[in-house]
Amino acid sequence: MLSLRTATSCGSLASKRSSAQVLKAFNGLSTSTTIGVRPSSIVVCQIDLTNSRRNFSTTPARKIKTFFPAADTPNVKKTEAAWSHPLYTYEEMNSVKIAHRKAKTWSDWVALIAVRILRKGLDTVSGYRHDHAVSLSKKDPAGAVKKYAMDEKKWMTRNIFLESVAGVPGIVAGVLRHLHSMRRMKRDNGWIETLLEESYNERMHLLTFLKMAEPGWFMRLMVLGAQGVMFNALFMAYLVSPRTCHRFVGYIEEEAVITYTREIADLDAGKLPLWEKTMAPEIAVSYWKMPEGNRTMRDLLLYIRADEAKHREVNHTLGNLDQKNDPNPYVSEYKDPSKPHPTKGIEHLRSTGWEREEVI
Repeated sequence: MLSLRTATSCGSLASKRSSAQVLKAFNGLSTSTTIGVRPSSIVVCQIDLTNSRRNFSTTPARKIKTFFPAADTPNVKKTEAAWSHPLYTYEEMNSVKIAHRKAKTWSDWVALIAVRILRKGLDTVSGYRHDHAVSLSKKDPAGAVKKYAMDEKKWMTRNIFLESVAGVPGIVAGVLRHLHSMRRMKRDNGWIETLLEESYNERMHLLTFLKMAEPGWFMRLMVLGAQGVMFNALFMAYLVSPRTCHRFVGYIEEEAVITYTREIADLDAGKLPLWEKTMAPEIAVSYWKMPEGNRTMRDLLLYIRADEAKHREVNHTLGNLDQKNDPNPYVSEYKDPSKPHPTKGIEHLRSTGWEREEVI
């Protein structure tokens, strides 16, 4: 690991041009920033985003750039999110639990097996070996920590890869239903908007993490391959069985909730010290409308986990419906609004989805 002080010292030995090349990717770093330099990735953990004072002076500010900086648009003050995020309370977010919907039909089993295969691949890419760690910890706790412990960099790698792929299913389903609606010259009963909004939400997760870490060439290559395979596979699968695809996404979101729950647990246990004082990026504060005083990394993980739990519910619910005729229960107006029913928020969260007879 290289601290800013070390990086600055190196700059005094090298030319100004070389220093600029090393530090040009970072902007607005505070006094407590830590930088990890690896051949395949560069990770930036921002500890205090409110302090604009730079901790180095060897590189001119005009040469330092951020990852996907704001466009130069003098006449535009701000671009609001396409879909406004619903407000979550901390009671609701803390009530999110790990859950699993049991496979009942052949369609469910196909979806579950596919998710388990993908889970193996994601674990390999991100270096995640939770089951191995638990097994070894019973015999050798110290050895398990040394061999399988997840640090901030490993968790961030897993998060970025997960979110870069998680935004694919919603857009594929939304596009296919959009085209299907035009071909049939009939309404889609409100499904398209929810699917596109889900995809948009997953992309906001990715953009938030990219404000904290910039992936290297290897991760970009892995994302490119994963997206290509996922998009085309889901495209064909959704044409054959939309129900199976929604169940598949529901099971994926179950795994996402597990991942973020374990990250929060590691953070609470003091295993991720760099994240203890890390503040959420401004893009996250604006999107989730995070209240003042509740903008830490832990708060950010709570919001993202709640989103994943909502996607888990939505897709399991859609997988229970008549794919061609049933209206979308998440944008429908109910005859008895006082009775719990599906909403865009998580006030009536159903971990394994709503059954058709409950909502239609």
